[in-house]
Amino acid sequence: MNRSFFNRCAATAISCVVLLGALSAQAAEGIAVETNQARIVKLPQAADTVIVGNPEIADVAVQDDQTIVLTGKAFGVTNLVILAKDGTAIVDQQVTVSRQTVSTLRVYRRAAVQTLSCTPLCERAYTSSYEARSDASMAQPIITTGQ
Repeated sequence: MNRSFFNRCAATAISCVVLLGALSAQAAEGIAVETNQARIVKLPQAADTVIVGNPEIADVAVQDDQTIVLTGKAFGVTNLVILAKDGTAIVDQQVTVSRQTVSTLRVYRRAAVQTLSCTPLCERAYTSSYEARSDASMAQPIITTGQ
């Protein structure tokens, strides 16, 4: 095997581990949820107003006055603010939505990306329109100009 190719693969793997560590630390500061997954959030008191900073990244469904369901729609970072009737903040948290990686395999063939769900057999996974657009944009060449 070509030593240069091996070195590049090792460097890429190390970069991914560092990036995942940084994302884990960021997710520890707020609420973490994966795309196409829901998380139940129990509130210590009754909520009156629920605000999501960017509803394209996360969505909220109110179950009752002390329970909401937070769903990851597209990967990214937004915030969640929940106010009581008197206007005080019950929740003011950052929400980090990430791609599902458990039992998932991504195959890169030049500019094409295919996501497989391996549970236990690998089959083509559902890809949201946001993920498809993101994969397509990452396949585009990066053009820089000297300024």
